[in-house]
Amino acid sequence: MGNMSPEHIIGDYTEYVLQHFNSEPRTIYVSKIETPFPAGKLIVSRTDLAGNITHMNQAFIDMSGYSEAELIGQPHAILRHPDMPKAVFKEIWDTASEGNKWHGYVKNLRKDGGFYWVHATVIANIRNGEMMGLSSVRRQASMSKIAESEALYRKMLEQEQS
Repeated sequence: MGNMSPEHIIGDYTEYVLQHFNSEPRTIYVSKIETPFPAGKLIVSRTDLAGNITHMNQAFIDMSGYSEAELIGQPHAILRHPDMPKAVFKEIWDTASEGNKWHGYVKNLRKDGGFYWVHATVIANIRNGEMMGLSSVRRQASMSKIAESEALYRKMLEQEQS
């Protein structure tokens, strides 16, 4: 997963350097431009055990701003917004690895530096009794749940940084 390119960013932006699990530091550019979730659509993706994208639907492509070729084989963390605490993603993996469904709210980063919120359900892909990766289905998040999540995630980020 490489650095973002500033020429793809729409509007004013802030530069961040993020360090994801098992990866090199990545420079990203984040704007305050929100892309509304398309009503009635579902975003679907699958990853392998390393978190690399193996499948996605057209809504995933459209909302991310990347092409399918740019996404296949990339870590799902390519969409990680700096407003998301690391602990949330650890909880997702831990919950799914135990065979349970994870439900929650996620702020994703787009290729153009903007963002979008989703209500996500994540489950383990189990084949012949063995976990092969994760599947995620995302739908539109309510404004009240986004506000609750933003407040909670700010507190979590403060704790991560202290």
